Amino acid sequence: MSPGTSGISSLTQESDSYWNELETASPSYSTCKRPYEQSSEEEPNKKHVKYNETYSAPSVSKDKFSYMGDSVVVYTDGCCSSNGRRKARAGVGVYWGPGHPLNTSDRLSGRQTNQRAEIHAACKAIEQAKSQNIKKLVIYTDSKFTINGITSWVDNWKSNGWRTSTGKDVINKEDFERLDELSEGMEIQWMHVPGHAGFIGNEVADRLAREGAGKQNS
Repeated sequence: MSPGTSGISSLTQESDSYWNELETASPSYSTCKRPYEQSSEEEPNKKHVKYNETYSAPSVSKDKFSYMGDSVVVYTDGCCSSNGRRKARAGVGVYWGPGHPLNTSDRLSGRQTNQRAEIHAACKAIEQAKSQNIKKLVIYTDSKFTINGITSWVDNWKSNGWRTSTGKDVINKEDFERLDELSEGMEIQWMHVPGHAGFIGNEVADRLAREGAGKQNS
C-alpha cells in the first residue's frame, strides 16, 4: 500500500496485467462512459505533460465541505468520448458539493484516454485538497483501475522497474507517478462507487467530466 492511503473499499482485485492489456486493446466503444475502462494504444507522437508543482486556489471555509468523520469527501470522475480513436476527447470532473467553488470541469492534457482521465481527476482533487490544507480525504471514484493501481500495484511496479506482473511496461507510469507523489503526506480513503447507479456525487462528477471533454485543450 502506498504511503498515505487507507480505508480501501471492498472491490475485486483484478491483476495489473489485465488492466494494462485493456489500455492497449483495440477500441470498441465511442461513448464517454463504457462498461470497461478501455483505452487507446499509445499515440506515435504523444505529448509528455509537465506538471506544475504547486496548485493555487481561493481559500474555502471548512463549512463548505462535506465530511465523513474528520475526513473531507470528494467525488472524482474521468471520461473519454471516442475512446481509443484518433479524435478522442477526454475530460476530468471533481465534485465537492452543490455550487462549491472548487468544483472542476477540465479537458485532459496529453494522451486522451479514459484511464488517464480517471487518474488525473483524482490528482486534481488531491491538489485542491492540499491547497486548502486538507490532510484527510475520502475520494469516491467509479474507477477500480485507479484504486487498484494506487493502493495495490504501484509499490510492486516501482520495485519491478515499472513493469507489470507479466513483465510489460506500465502504460500509465507517468500518471501513477504523479498520483503517488501527490498522495504523500495525505491520509486518503479510496472508496469505489458503481458508475451510473444513482449516486448523486458520482453522477455530477461524471457530468463535469463530460463537460470538460468538450472544452478546448490548453
